[in-house]
Amino acid sequence: MTETRWETTTAEPETAYWIRNMVICLVGSFTTIIAMTLLLPFLPIYVEELGVTDKAAVVQWSGIAYGATFFAAALVAPLWGRLGDIYGRKLMLIRASLGMTVAISLMGMAGNVWQLVGLRLFTGLAGGYASGSMVLVATQTPRERSGWALGMLASGVMAGNLVGPLVGGALPQYIGIRGTFLAAGAVIFITFLATTFLLKEEKSHARKKAAKASGGWKSIPDKGPVIAMLATGLMLMLANMSIEPIITVYVAQIVDNQSSVTMVSGIVMSVAALGSILSASRLGKLADRIGYWTVITAALGVAALLLIPQAFVTSAWQLIVLRFLMGVALGGLLPCITAVIRHNVPDAAVGNALGLSISSQYAGQVAGPVLGGFVGGHIGMRAVFLGTAVLLAACACYSWMVRPKEVEV
Repeated sequence: MTETRWETTTAEPETAYWIRNMVICLVGSFTTIIAMTLLLPFLPIYVEELGVTDKAAVVQWSGIAYGATFFAAALVAPLWGRLGDIYGRKLMLIRASLGMTVAISLMGMAGNVWQLVGLRLFTGLAGGYASGSMVLVATQTPRERSGWALGMLASGVMAGNLVGPLVGGALPQYIGIRGTFLAAGAVIFITFLATTFLLKEEKSHARKKAAKASGGWKSIPDKGPVIAMLATGLMLMLANMSIEPIITVYVAQIVDNQSSVTMVSGIVMSVAALGSILSASRLGKLADRIGYWTVITAALGVAALLLIPQAFVTSAWQLIVLRFLMGVALGGLLPCITAVIRHNVPDAAVGNALGLSISSQYAGQVAGPVLGGFVGGHIGMRAVFLGTAVLLAACACYSWMVRPKEVEV
């Protein structure tokens, strides 16, 4: 499957409002991701406030409550993508922002831990603003600017993941935990209003008719490139998350001052996201010029190489620098994954395919910590870095082999 086939059958869905749409989606994705992640610093405290007293139970319920959102989102992402293909991507963003406004506001009124978990599940089921934004920007942006636009959007998503816990750590001491949830709900309501009244989606009755008749995944003639991007998204998140369970223990082995272990561990976890934020739009713009598959293969290969010395570092600064560089390398993957899928499926099935891509990324977020903790505990912490390097290298080779030969996208 090559890009030229779709150019002969489907007009490029551009819109005069694409820059304004990108800005609205960028700000909306940033705020909704903050709202989803700000509870991390105070979640165990809130679980205790809701009546859970046993320390082990507090940890268990905190993990369940946090993971519930991403578990639910992984299940419904393809469904929302499919419905977006049929009924419009703007409608999906309105649904997501309104649903998250209600869910996150109600979290501040939860009476017990079961209600909190239920509302976290509802957030995952009703949300998906960031993934919906990716679909809308991918389909409404001129092709020659799609890598840059998707890179900007990816930077906003990653920035939200970085800022969310910082906001959650600072705000409750001023307005309380319940007030923090209500404030987050109010901010997302503003996103809902901006999406409803300012975002403009190009109407396409032909796309809607084709989406209803296409059968989604079945309508993609060459599934190879799409499957490669699903695997790449999985590997991206797995590589980012695999060291999460072992990082504090690993840092404790290489620092002299044990009182600084927590601070250094936090820095190690954050610098990869910072590197990705700084590089995403630049690598997306580069991919617009030299080809998405080239950037994807190079990013995976460089990240695999950078993982090898991480297994043998002797000081904290070495690990921090290597994680930052790895974040820089991986920052271009999200916009390139989205762009490749966008240009290798018919317009009527883009939302469904990108929904599957989001699900694969959530699967990586879940599998990464589980596999990293298992391998680190039973084989050794160095094996986590080396094993992840092998997986990324294999994914790079696979992506290079399945890339379209005639015209690279």
